[in-house]
Amino acid sequence: MRIEVIGRGLEVTEAIRSYATTKLEHVAKHFDGVSGIVLTISKQDHHHKGSYDVEVVTSVVKHEPFVCHAKNEDVYAAIDQAEQKATRQVTEFKNRLREGGR
Repeated sequence: MRIEVIGRGLEVTEAIRSYATTKLEHVAKHFDGVSGIVLTISKQDHHHKGSYDVEVVTSVVKHEPFVCHAKNEDVYAAIDQAEQKATRQVTEFKNRLREGGR
């Protein structure tokens, strides 16, 4: 599985990259069909104080990619929120597959 961390309007430091990678590895633990995850971090306001937009695109077999967004003033909190949403999406999809679409 491949995890990409992309920054738009800001430079992704090694600390942010490693934090995001460890968080997104939890998404893949819930379902073996995850083939890749792309995390895009962009900063809305280019001043000192601004909000960060985080988008997570999770590629899964037998389904279109799952997309989730999070916004927060702290980049780490935004990554946490996006990881929770991605985990929920993948877990619900796994349960639907297991139940056979009931």
